[in-house]
Amino acid sequence: MNNKALVLASFVADSLALGAHWIYDTDKIDAAFGTIRSLQHPLPDSFHKNRKKGHFTHYGDQTLVLLRSIVEHDGFSLEKFARDWHDALRTYNGYIDKATKETLAGLENGQSPQTCGSSSADLGGAARIAPLVYRYQNHPDQLLAAVREQTQLTHNNPTVLVGAEVLARITLKVLAGIRPMEAVEEVLDEGVNDLDLDLKVRAGLDSAGEDTRKTIKAFGQACSIASAMPGVIHLIATYESDLETALVENVMAGGDSAARGLAAGMILGAHLGIKAIPLEWLGDMRAYDTIMELLADERPADNGDEP
Repeated sequence: MNNKALVLASFVADSLALGAHWIYDTDKIDAAFGTIRSLQHPLPDSFHKNRKKGHFTHYGDQTLVLLRSIVEHDGFSLEKFARDWHDALRTYNGYIDKATKETLAGLENGQSPQTCGSSSADLGGAARIAPLVYRYQNHPDQLLAAVREQTQLTHNNPTVLVGAEVLARITLKVLAGIRPMEAVEEVLDEGVNDLDLDLKVRAGLDSAGEDTRKTIKAFGQACSIASAMPGVIHLIATYESDLETALVENVMAGGDSAARGLAAGMILGAHLGIKAIPLEWLGDMRAYDTIMELLADERPADNGDEP
């Protein structure tokens, strides 16, 4: 089983993206970094300028809050995760995006975890789900409910909620031994409860094998799920057997490479296992030991463990 790899690959994809994250001019990426094949320090003008090589973006940091919450509470609880998330983010010294600001304000104004989330249509909220897939891989219904709830906390947007479910459904199929492209096709055949997102996923699948930098620019390099989801599907379809190249090409395509990477890394990690992740990347990821300790304390819920 490649369940730990799906978590590690998701995290390391975010860390690999840190240096060039939110640089939309790919010529600037080329000039500043060359081809990014290792974890990098952010540039002085980065949104993450107080971070160093091996740290996460704010997406990865929030994913780590989720993993820690699941372990500490022996499972996912929206109310407990909301408290843990609020405690971590109200004093957070990294980048605070609009969705985080609005969610913090909602919680501090007495809104419930079910209603405090922003209306953001960004992929970032849905891309954090690897720890939930790891925990609930044997409980599909519980997994889908949990991914919706954790996404809703910060991104209470119908399309993003469906997107979180789609990513979870694809990853479950891949864990069961189905190739990523086939898994995407099966999810489409079973139905995606958002017509526009369905079309975006199909466009990503149809782009398999095309030049990644040009393709992601055409889809849109930005944070919106409408742009980012087809980019994710392109990556897993084009580099189905090569996680390293997928994540390198993702970063070199610019824009919101961190959110795309979290999702694509999760799916390809589930498919290819830990041997596909460069050891140098894992060694340079500052939270590696913490993540491994948490995964050692955590385990997938067995069929008899939870309803």
